[in-house]
Amino acid sequence: MNYKTEQENFWASSEWGKEYIQRNGKELIKNNINFFSNIIRKCSNITSIIEFGANIGLNLHALDKLFNKIDINAIEINNQAVEELKKLDFVNNIYHESILEFETSKTWDLVLIKTVLIHINPKYLDMVYEKLYKASNRYILIAEYYNPTPVEVNYRGHEGKLFKRDFAGELLDKYENLHLVDYGFTYHRDNNFQQDDISWFLLEKR
Repeated sequence: MNYKTEQENFWASSEWGKEYIQRNGKELIKNNINFFSNIIRKCSNITSIIEFGANIGLNLHALDKLFNKIDINAIEINNQAVEELKKLDFVNNIYHESILEFETSKTWDLVLIKTVLIHINPKYLDMVYEKLYKASNRYILIAEYYNPTPVEVNYRGHEGKLFKRDFAGELLDKYENLHLVDYGFTYHRDNNFQQDDISWFLLEKR
Protein backbone atom coordinates (compact mmCIF):
# COMPACT_ATOMS: atom_id res chain seq x y z
CA MET A 1 0.00 0.00 0.00
CA ASN A 2 1.17 3.52 -0.77
CA TYR A 3 1.09 5.81 2.25
CA LYS A 4 1.34 9.58 2.47
CA THR A 5 4.58 9.63 4.45
CA GLU A 6 7.86 7.75 4.88
CA GLN A 7 7.01 7.35 8.57
CA GLU A 8 3.85 5.37 7.76
CA ASN A 9 5.78 3.11 5.38
CA PHE A 10 8.42 2.56 8.07
CA TRP A 11 5.94 1.48 10.75
CA ALA A 12 3.83 -0.58 8.36
CA SER A 13 6.87 -2.57 7.20
CA SER A 14 7.20 -6.19 8.32
CA GLU A 15 10.83 -5.69 9.40
CA TRP A 16 10.17 -2.88 11.86
CA GLY A 17 6.83 -4.28 12.95
CA LYS A 18 8.47 -7.57 13.93
CA GLU A 19 11.39 -5.82 15.64
CA TYR A 20 9.09 -3.60 17.70
CA ILE A 21 6.87 -6.51 18.74
CA GLN A 22 9.91 -8.53 19.85
CA ARG A 23 11.14 -5.65 22.01
CA ASN A 24 7.79 -5.01 23.65
CA GLY A 25 6.36 -8.18 25.17
CA LYS A 26 3.57 -9.06 27.58
CA GLU A 27 5.83 -8.53 30.59
CA LEU A 28 5.04 -4.83 30.14
CA ILE A 29 1.34 -5.32 30.95
CA LYS A 30 1.85 -5.08 34.73
CA ASN A 31 3.74 -1.81 34.21
CA ASN A 32 0.89 -0.51 32.08
CA ILE A 33 -1.68 -1.47 34.72
CA ASN A 34 0.20 0.66 37.22
CA PHE A 35 0.55 3.48 34.68
CA PHE A 36 -3.13 3.66 33.78
CA SER A 37 -4.45 3.07 37.31
CA ASN A 38 -2.82 6.34 38.39
CA ILE A 39 -4.53 8.20 35.54
CA ILE A 40 -8.04 6.79 35.29
CA ARG A 41 -8.81 7.63 38.90
CA LYS A 42 -9.20 11.18 37.55
CA CYS A 43 -11.84 10.01 35.05
CA SER A 44 -15.49 9.11 35.50
CA ASN A 45 -18.10 7.12 33.58
CA ILE A 46 -15.79 5.66 30.94
CA THR A 47 -17.63 3.01 28.92
CA SER A 48 -15.67 3.09 25.65
CA ILE A 49 -12.04 3.49 24.58
CA ILE A 50 -10.16 3.71 21.30
CA GLU A 51 -6.38 3.62 21.03
CA PHE A 52 -4.68 5.33 18.10
CA GLY A 53 -1.70 3.11 17.22
CA ALA A 54 -2.39 0.13 19.47
CA ASN A 55 0.38 -2.18 18.19
CA ILE A 56 -0.19 -5.61 19.82
CA GLY A 57 -2.50 -4.21 22.50
CA LEU A 58 -0.29 -4.00 25.59
CA ASN A 59 -2.04 -0.81 26.71
CA LEU A 60 -5.45 -2.29 25.97
CA HIS A 61 -4.61 -5.42 27.99
CA ALA A 62 -4.05 -3.18 31.01
CA LEU A 63 -7.20 -1.12 30.45
CA ASP A 64 -9.29 -4.27 30.05
CA LYS A 65 -8.11 -5.45 33.47
CA LEU A 66 -8.87 -2.08 35.07
CA PHE A 67 -12.38 -1.69 33.66
CA ASN A 68 -15.32 -4.06 33.76
CA LYS A 69 -17.09 -4.77 30.46
CA ILE A 70 -15.77 -1.78 28.56
CA ASP A 71 -15.99 -1.23 24.79
CA ILE A 72 -12.36 -1.40 23.59
CA ASN A 73 -11.26 -0.47 20.05
CA ALA A 74 -7.95 -0.06 18.22
CA ILE A 75 -6.38 1.59 15.18
CA GLU A 76 -3.20 -0.08 13.90
CA ILE A 77 -1.21 0.19 10.68
CA ASN A 78 1.08 -2.86 10.94
CA ASN A 79 -0.11 -6.24 9.60
CA GLN A 80 1.72 -8.35 12.18
CA ALA A 81 0.46 -6.25 15.07
CA VAL A 82 -3.11 -6.48 13.75
CA GLU A 83 -2.86 -10.28 13.69
CA GLU A 84 -1.91 -10.17 17.38
CA LEU A 85 -4.78 -7.77 18.15
CA LYS A 86 -7.23 -10.19 16.52
CA LYS A 87 -6.34 -12.76 19.18
CA LEU A 88 -7.65 -10.48 21.95
CA ASP A 89 -11.29 -11.27 22.61
CA PHE A 90 -11.81 -8.03 24.54
CA VAL A 91 -11.03 -5.81 21.51
CA ASN A 92 -14.33 -5.16 19.74
CA ASN A 93 -13.20 -3.32 16.60
CA ILE A 94 -9.80 -3.16 14.91
CA TYR A 95 -9.30 -0.46 12.29
CA HIS A 96 -6.44 -1.79 10.17
CA GLU A 97 -5.23 1.44 8.63
CA SER A 98 -3.03 4.46 9.04
CA ILE A 99 -4.15 7.07 11.56
CA LEU A 100 -3.89 9.60 8.73
CA GLU A 101 -6.53 7.65 6.76
CA PHE A 102 -8.85 6.94 9.70
CA GLU A 103 -12.33 8.43 9.33
CA THR A 104 -15.40 7.79 11.47
CA SER A 105 -18.47 9.51 12.82
CA LYS A 106 -18.29 7.43 16.03
CA THR A 107 -17.00 8.84 19.30
CA TRP A 108 -15.55 7.22 22.43
CA ASP A 109 -15.35 8.28 26.07
CA LEU A 110 -11.55 8.00 26.14
CA VAL A 111 -9.21 8.44 23.20
CA LEU A 112 -5.69 7.20 23.91
CA ILE A 113 -2.45 7.78 22.05
CA LYS A 114 0.81 6.62 23.64
CA THR A 115 4.27 7.04 22.06
CA VAL A 116 2.74 7.37 18.60
CA LEU A 117 2.57 11.14 17.97
CA ILE A 118 6.36 11.17 18.23
CA HIS A 119 6.48 9.04 15.06
CA ILE A 120 4.00 11.10 13.00
CA ASN A 121 5.36 13.34 10.26
CA PRO A 122 5.10 16.84 11.85
CA LYS A 123 3.47 18.11 8.66
CA TYR A 124 0.42 16.00 9.47
CA LEU A 125 0.17 16.58 13.22
CA ASP A 126 -2.64 19.10 12.89
CA MET A 127 -4.68 16.51 11.00
CA VAL A 128 -4.04 13.92 13.73
CA TYR A 129 -4.98 16.40 16.46
CA GLU A 130 -8.30 16.94 14.69
CA LYS A 131 -8.93 13.19 14.48
CA LEU A 132 -8.17 12.74 18.19
CA TYR A 133 -10.48 15.60 19.09
CA LYS A 134 -13.36 14.47 16.89
CA ALA A 135 -13.13 10.85 18.09
CA SER A 136 -13.47 11.86 21.75
CA ASN A 137 -16.74 12.67 23.45
CA ARG A 138 -14.99 13.42 26.73
CA TYR A 139 -11.34 12.51 27.45
CA ILE A 140 -8.10 12.48 25.45
CA LEU A 141 -5.02 10.88 27.00
CA ILE A 142 -1.68 11.78 25.43
CA ALA A 143 1.46 9.98 26.61
CA GLU A 144 4.54 10.98 24.61
CA TYR A 145 8.15 12.15 24.81
CA TYR A 146 7.93 15.82 25.77
CA ASN A 147 10.03 18.79 24.69
CA PRO A 148 8.99 22.45 25.07
CA THR A 149 10.00 23.15 21.47
CA PRO A 150 9.90 20.84 18.43
CA VAL A 151 13.02 18.72 18.01
CA GLU A 152 13.97 15.66 15.95
CA VAL A 153 15.82 12.78 17.62
CA ASN A 154 17.71 9.94 15.95
CA TYR A 155 15.68 6.72 16.28
CA ARG A 156 17.84 3.59 16.41
CA GLY A 157 20.08 4.91 13.65
CA HIS A 158 17.23 6.33 11.54
CA GLU A 159 16.57 9.96 10.71
CA GLY A 160 13.10 11.44 10.36
CA LYS A 161 11.40 8.83 12.54
CA LEU A 162 11.10 10.43 16.00
CA PHE A 163 10.00 13.97 16.86
CA LYS A 164 9.49 15.46 20.32
CA ARG A 165 7.44 18.55 21.17
CA ASP A 166 4.64 19.81 23.43
CA PHE A 167 1.85 17.79 21.82
CA ALA A 168 -0.67 18.38 24.61
CA GLY A 169 0.02 22.11 24.68
CA GLU A 170 -0.59 22.36 20.96
CA LEU A 171 -3.88 20.48 21.31
CA LEU A 172 -4.98 22.74 24.18
CA ASP A 173 -4.16 25.81 22.10
CA LYS A 174 -6.12 24.45 19.15
CA TYR A 175 -9.37 23.67 21.00
CA GLU A 176 -10.75 26.13 23.56
CA ASN A 177 -13.12 23.62 25.18
CA LEU A 178 -10.27 21.20 25.98
CA HIS A 179 -9.00 21.47 29.55
CA LEU A 180 -6.09 19.89 31.38
CA VAL A 181 -7.31 17.48 34.08
CA ASP A 182 -3.98 16.04 35.19
CA TYR A 183 -0.46 15.30 34.01
CA GLY A 184 2.59 13.35 35.08
CA PHE A 185 5.85 11.67 34.17
CA THR A 186 7.13 8.09 34.16
CA TYR A 187 10.80 7.25 34.63
CA HIS A 188 12.64 4.38 32.95
CA ARG A 189 14.53 3.63 36.20
CA ASP A 190 11.43 3.21 38.35
CA ASN A 191 12.17 0.46 40.87
CA ASN A 192 8.99 -1.51 40.20
CA PHE A 193 7.06 -0.39 37.11
CA GLN A 194 9.36 0.78 34.33
CA GLN A 195 8.09 2.79 31.38
CA ASP A 196 9.94 4.96 28.91
CA ASP A 197 10.54 8.54 30.04
CA ILE A 198 7.00 9.54 29.10
CA SER A 199 5.07 12.69 29.92
CA TRP A 200 1.32 12.10 30.04
CA PHE A 201 -1.55 14.57 29.86
CA LEU A 202 -5.23 13.87 30.52
CA LEU A 203 -7.45 16.35 28.68
CA GLU A 204 -11.22 16.74 28.93
CA LYS A 205 -13.85 18.36 26.72
CA ARG A 206 -16.05 20.74 28.73
